[in-house]
Amino acid sequence: MGKLIRITASPPLCVRSKLLCFSLVYLLTTLSLFLYFSLSRNQCIFRYSPYDPIQTKIFSYPSSYGEHKYALPTHRSSCSSPVFFSDYWTVLSEIQSVCNEPSSSESLRYIHGKRETFGGNFSTQRRFSYFNHWNNDVEVPCGFFRDFPISNSDRAEMDKCELVVASAIFNDHDKIRQPVGLGVKTLETVCFYMFIDHKTLNSLFHHNVISKNNPKDYRIGVWRIITISKNLYLNPAMNGVIPKYLIHRLFPNSKFSIWIDAKVQLMIDPLLLVHSMLVIPDVDIAISKHPFFVNTMEEAMATARWKKWGDVHGLRMQMDTYCEHGLKPWSSHKLPYPTDVPDSAMILRKHGIRSNLFSCFMFNELEAFNPRDQLAFAFVRDHINPMVKMNMFEVEVFEQVVVEYRHNLKKTETSSNEEKEEEQKQESMRTIHKRRRWLDHESWSLNSSSCKSYLMEMKGDHH
Repeated sequence: MGKLIRITASPPLCVRSKLLCFSLVYLLTTLSLFLYFSLSRNQCIFRYSPYDPIQTKIFSYPSSYGEHKYALPTHRSSCSSPVFFSDYWTVLSEIQSVCNEPSSSESLRYIHGKRETFGGNFSTQRRFSYFNHWNNDVEVPCGFFRDFPISNSDRAEMDKCELVVASAIFNDHDKIRQPVGLGVKTLETVCFYMFIDHKTLNSLFHHNVISKNNPKDYRIGVWRIITISKNLYLNPAMNGVIPKYLIHRLFPNSKFSIWIDAKVQLMIDPLLLVHSMLVIPDVDIAISKHPFFVNTMEEAMATARWKKWGDVHGLRMQMDTYCEHGLKPWSSHKLPYPTDVPDSAMILRKHGIRSNLFSCFMFNELEAFNPRDQLAFAFVRDHINPMVKMNMFEVEVFEQVVVEYRHNLKKTETSSNEEKEEEQKQESMRTIHKRRRWLDHESWSLNSSSCKSYLMEMKGDHH
């Protein structure tokens, strides 16, 4: 008879070998994290996003439009943020409560009438005479000395906005890009407005972004498109300055606003931005510091050197004017302002007397000299009374909340014969203007100028 063979179950290999067991756990964990990181839309590990509840695309562009071409490189990480954002629903409730509060009985009064230009073209002495605003019964110059050419239906809708995000594209200079990360209730609370001219509108027709058969109240994704029927200035950038700095007048019932240059795409819900950068720190304006410059004169010299503005004689005249009237380089005496030079591609405002005064006076300076708003910024900020409360946040914050793109490298040729004739006329006038006033940047000699002491003080601080 055969022997009875006993078969005993052997423990699994991974149990017999602790090292093998740990290796398998490590391998599975690493693989899971790799797959999560690779497939996540934000490429983050365990990223908690209470402020990013919308995951679907807001609008699909035709492939020819190229709205995401030429993004500028950045070192920002979408997984860690240098700025804290509160819970979306808490923020929504707080912002709605603020917007439902009755407006303050105190408000600015503006000079009305008809003048030579939209901004009034006031003299230097008269512009500066309004800086010390101690009496709210005194009317201040703040544009609109000519009609702002938009439709009545657009104007009626703009009057309803209590929190607005605005931008502008003139001369087909940029692309219209949709914001990312909007909360599920944001579009019920926030208005989005894009101001454009006819050249930009024709480009949108050309790329079939909007149809010519649509009604006149054009919309592209979240943006309501406002077509300016007539350019108020020869320079397209100066036309863009109107909604950028007179946003409180275009949207008279708004409590908050966010301006973004069309070269940037908003990546964070505007409610969270307003709450984090304006409401929590209790300031009037929030704006990014410049990534490189601290002093106004550094920006002015860079503007001349890189020919960001062709009229160098005009730049020098502007700087001389400001130095004569007390412009100083940045120092610790200017704290809590950490710098004299902003990056104004994004401006957040809590509308009130202080922020509105600052915006009005900035616009007046830009019309008087040029639309390079970084040059007038510190002079206006340091000289107005009451003092504006400002949150000048770090560049890392700016890079976290927006993506920046290059301007259009090639504009679409869509102009009619009449528009081409008008463009040629304007270009001819600009050429004559440049020929009359152009000076090479080497003529930026300030040895005998009013800014000599400014430069000596600035160089002394650097050493």
